[in-house]
Amino acid sequence: RVCSAVKKKKIKREIKILENLRGGPNIIALLDVVKDPWSRTPALIFEYVDNTDFKTLYQKLTDYDIRYYLYELLRALDYSHSMGIMHRDVKPHNVMIDHSHRKLRLIDWGLAEFYHPGQGYNVRVSSRYFKGPELLADYQEYDYSLDMWSFGCMLASMIFRKEPFFHGHDNYDQLVRIAKVLGTEELHDYVERYKIDLDPRYSDILGRHSRKRWEKFVHSENQHLVSREALDLLDKLLRYDHRERLSAREAMEHPYFYPVLKEAAMNAAGPTNVTPSSLPSGASPFPIAGGPETQQVREGLQDIREEATGGAQNGSQ
Repeated sequence: RVCSAVKKKKIKREIKILENLRGGPNIIALLDVVKDPWSRTPALIFEYVDNTDFKTLYQKLTDYDIRYYLYELLRALDYSHSMGIMHRDVKPHNVMIDHSHRKLRLIDWGLAEFYHPGQGYNVRVSSRYFKGPELLADYQEYDYSLDMWSFGCMLASMIFRKEPFFHGHDNYDQLVRIAKVLGTEELHDYVERYKIDLDPRYSDILGRHSRKRWEKFVHSENQHLVSREALDLLDKLLRYDHRERLSAREAMEHPYFYPVLKEAAMNAAGPTNVTPSSLPSGASPFPIAGGPETQQVREGLQDIREEATGGAQNGSQ
């Protein structure tokens, strides 16, 4: 990628971030930085990914494919967040997929930033369709949960076959589109809770809308991609209040991804020796204490292990 007319400070930050994330799961690998001998313009050299354009690929993905690739994306986000870095531009264009090798890479860390609690950040980040309500409401003290809103938008667009899911004509209309789904009363509760002053023009365009059920977006063309656990995960991600959204690690432990964990455990350890260490790198066999649906997750993963080892079958004899 050639970085023409980009501030030197921004390029240095991106390089520093990529070096901090080097070797992380599904993070695009920075191989080298070179300069054009004539213009002295820097160019970042990355690993090659035989990507298929998402508008073509997403139409072909099965229910399991979607779960698999979203889990792979969560591994990248979980690692990034654990290293203190917000991506701030999660969207299909920045998720490269080599479908033949089932390889995913999270790319374009140009808007990424190191997170410091309590610090205010520029809200002019992320792409419109994937901007969280905090950005659209000009709330600067956001955090990693911004990436989880964008991830939720991707989940919604993939399972409902609606790209993008929130299709605003501009940043103001974008928040209106969100409010038409999540409800205007809930939006007002959110801005009041965080003492946010909404732009006055919203009083003319926002209107009044009740919260819609996710089932409303299911139809004959997408019903094979939608499950109860998919809607439950979506509901825990697309929340106005950024503090209520699942973290990347919590999302990885959601029942929606049990089939992926089961497949990985079966492939890695074989049918006779499935252990917690056989789960995918970055995945914990048990959720963090106090996390959502802790008991449900624990029981679900136990069922996976028993089925893989034949324990459940032996126990029923």
